[in-house]
Amino acid sequence: MRALQGLALLLLAQSAGELLVRALRLPLPGPVLGLGLVLALLAWAPARRLVAAPVEAAAEGLLAHLSLLFVPLGVGVIAHLGLLGGHALALALVVLVSTLAGLAVTGLVLQALWREPPPPLPPAEAAP
Repeated sequence: MRALQGLALLLLAQSAGELLVRALRLPLPGPVLGLGLVLALLAWAPARRLVAAPVEAAAEGLLAHLSLLFVPLGVGVIAHLGLLGGHALALALVVLVSTLAGLAVTGLVLQALWREPPPPLPPAEAAP
């Protein structure tokens, strides 16, 4: 029962996000805004007691069957293989460039975070 309540809450949040995106003409997907609404509910202590257990039950159920959610993606790729093949070079280039950009940014962030701290200042000598 908790899982159904959680799924209902997630679908309600998705619908609310979709409604807000369309009403306010926001440039982001409605489900993303809906997930933000769920996050806000979970961050708000009074609502957390009501929302956390059902959402957790729904999430566990969805994660247990996560591999099934990739079936429509695979079917879509196979169904549009000709279209993908026509743009194979462009797609490969986009994947390569975005991968290299991600690696470069990750490396730069890692270097910035792993810098050794400056050596400590020598103790000040006592004035005579």
